[in-house]
Amino acid sequence: MIRTDALDQLPVRTAVPALERALDDRGVAVLCAPPGTGKTTLVPLVLAGLAGGGPVRRVLVAEPRRIAARAAARRMAWLVGEQAGGRVGFTVRGERVVGRDTVVEVVTTGVLLQRLQRDQELAGVDAVIIDECHERHLDADTVAAFLLDVREAIRPDLRLVAASATTDAQGWARLLGDAPVVEAQGVSHPVEVVWAPPAAPVRPPHGMRVDPALLTHVAATVRRALAERDGDVLCFLPGVGEIGRVAGQLAGVAAEVLQVHGRAPAAVQDAVLAGSSDGRRVVLATSVAESSLTVPGVRVVVDSGLAREPRTDHARGLSALTTVRASQAAGRQRAGRAGREAPGAVYRCWAQAEDGRLARFPSPEIKVADLAAFALQAACWGDPDASGLALLDPPPAGAMSAAREVLTAVGAVDADGRVTDRGVRMSRLGLHPRLARALLDGAAEVGGRRAAEVVALLSEEPPREYGDDLAAALRTARRGGDGYAARWRQEVRRLSSSVKEAAGGSGPDDSAVGLVAALAFPERVARARGEGAFLMASGTGAELRDGSGLRSAPWLAVAVADRPAHAASARVRLAAVIDEDTARAAAGHLLRGGEEVHWAGGDVVARRVERLGAVELSVRPLKQPAPGPVREALVEGLRREGLGLLRWTRESEQLRERLAFLHRELGAPWPEVSEGALLERTEQWLEPELSRARRRSDLARIDAGQALRRLLPWATGEAVRLDELAPERIEVPSGSRIRVEYGGAQPVLAVKLQELFGLRETPRVAGVPVLVHLLSPAGRPAAVTADLASFWRDGYRAVRAELRGRYPKHPWPEDPTTVEATRFTKARLKRE
Repeated sequence: MIRTDALDQLPVRTAVPALERALDDRGVAVLCAPPGTGKTTLVPLVLAGLAGGGPVRRVLVAEPRRIAARAAARRMAWLVGEQAGGRVGFTVRGERVVGRDTVVEVVTTGVLLQRLQRDQELAGVDAVIIDECHERHLDADTVAAFLLDVREAIRPDLRLVAASATTDAQGWARLLGDAPVVEAQGVSHPVEVVWAPPAAPVRPPHGMRVDPALLTHVAATVRRALAERDGDVLCFLPGVGEIGRVAGQLAGVAAEVLQVHGRAPAAVQDAVLAGSSDGRRVVLATSVAESSLTVPGVRVVVDSGLAREPRTDHARGLSALTTVRASQAAGRQRAGRAGREAPGAVYRCWAQAEDGRLARFPSPEIKVADLAAFALQAACWGDPDASGLALLDPPPAGAMSAAREVLTAVGAVDADGRVTDRGVRMSRLGLHPRLARALLDGAAEVGGRRAAEVVALLSEEPPREYGDDLAAALRTARRGGDGYAARWRQEVRRLSSSVKEAAGGSGPDDSAVGLVAALAFPERVARARGEGAFLMASGTGAELRDGSGLRSAPWLAVAVADRPAHAASARVRLAAVIDEDTARAAAGHLLRGGEEVHWAGGDVVARRVERLGAVELSVRPLKQPAPGPVREALVEGLRREGLGLLRWTRESEQLRERLAFLHRELGAPWPEVSEGALLERTEQWLEPELSRARRRSDLARIDAGQALRRLLPWATGEAVRLDELAPERIEVPSGSRIRVEYGGAQPVLAVKLQELFGLRETPRVAGVPVLVHLLSPAGRPAAVTADLASFWRDGYRAVRAELRGRYPKHPWPEDPTTVEATRFTKARLKRE
């Protein structure tokens, strides 16, 4: 019997007529309704004709999470007076509860993607609702793009609703062709905000790590909320590990402590969603409870302010969830849970001043996630680069390029990016392409059952108490009675049915585990380099924790690793022992061999190397390397260590300074002789000596000055004017030839003052006045001028007075411009 009273209490009912009109007129609509208004439960029943009359239609509801799909189906079944599996059913990975009379089927977006790939028409389906589309999960974005293709090409009659829990719906409306936006008003009770930051600063999250001090503070805030407020408490934490640690710190509170997350047993999930009248509850939940689920009885929310988002380091081939500060939108969603049934309160575990600095919305998954699975879906859809898909945000080019490299390596697409038959099969396994490759290829080597067991371990990371040894984790899962082991066995059954059992699938479990893990992550096969440190084929270092039983392994297949902020190496969380033969077999596409000639350790190194990615497998010296690579190595040495590797005499250094001066003052055809310019033109001035060189010591025998003269403008005839334009020495009135220094901003002539007597104007080179450093008879600085006439007129008098007292034996005439220059004393002059 339909529970009409419960249906009439759902606020979204007032928006249903407008939604039906929009679908009748346009076939598409965006429905905005706050959490708790009934958009997930009433709207599908109405569109299917199970509530409110109307013709019976088949409706698919796509949810982002399995727990939400089950809960929504059970709630709708209850509303029509049935159990799930009747007119309302659900399908999630590994579980299908539908019947011949099912007209409303709730599926995960991943299941709907698989269904669309098999049947693009969605035969028999009249309407599809994409729920919680504001969360911007990659599968939901992809489903929407595929459905829009289907509507445009083959099913214009297919009705499509994008349902959002926020009012930020304009982007979806544009994507759906300016679809009408229908808004439902929720029944919202006031929620008091209590700012409850930690008393002392806590370290910001990085990777998967959360400061234990923050978790202790969250637990204390839950106890405070229980003491200050009535009703149940809903506490948001980023992940399963944090939920477990806070639960441990809440032992002894006067309330039942429950844990809600995607891995929680179905019985626990059902108990939380059913509510309780037997005392108070504390529900510790991940972001799954933000908008997808209704938790009755909640009057207080405690928000840790943290969330988990996928991140990928494409350069290193590492991808994992990472802990981030939750967005402002997430904070509003979480706070709203306290005001669903009555006035409530939210305790925010951060300072009010920080709130304005938070991101407005969570990052769209397509911008930050590993796109290998998305790229395979797009290739199977017939659009390998996803350029024709209607997406709110285009996939980043770098991430798509990395994804195509992965797909090519595992044989899912060909060189042109088109999906292969193997790729189609991989896409239908419901696995990441890496794991699909490991299952298919591993089954042929170790047997379908064992390959499925290992892949099931890799598809959902085991609890930390299982340890970091993948083979040991397999044995624990086989005998385990916990929730993880139950889910693992269910996934093993699903995967086993997808592959054939190999005839020769024998051998020890440890070897099988290592091979399958290496097939999944060939770039992460890693060779030991001592003290628990490894080098992965990707080039990233990896380290095991102290006390790990894997530290003595010669090779590892790294299954799970993350790289903490500012750390040089990845931290291994799960790996299997392998040998070199297994590494070669799994990562054969990374095998490279050949001659390597490069500059290392201050000299040319020539050797024959076999590599597995960045890992050197064998090295032998190369006695007769080819001249070309040797020359390139020498040039690299010059770039790294500078032109000082050549032989520079005082004359050659001065020649370079003279040329630099002429290039600066006159330009072409005088050459630029900066370090960079000379390194770019080695073939013009260092040949043939450079091509004859074989090692560092040969460079040291090359006369840099002689080589530089090759750059002089001989062809134009200007080269012969070098000594005229930038003379090495200038003859002064005394007859001395004084060296000109060109190393500074202006040419410098350092000369004894007396030797310039009679010279009225400053000497010039290339039209530029030299900077004259006037010296005493003892060669000490007395004055500096670039205008000799001005110095004789205005500065000489003071300098003369000082020098006459210090050097009385030398001549110091009153008018130096009218006497003969000299290098000698007055007595010497008389004798001569």
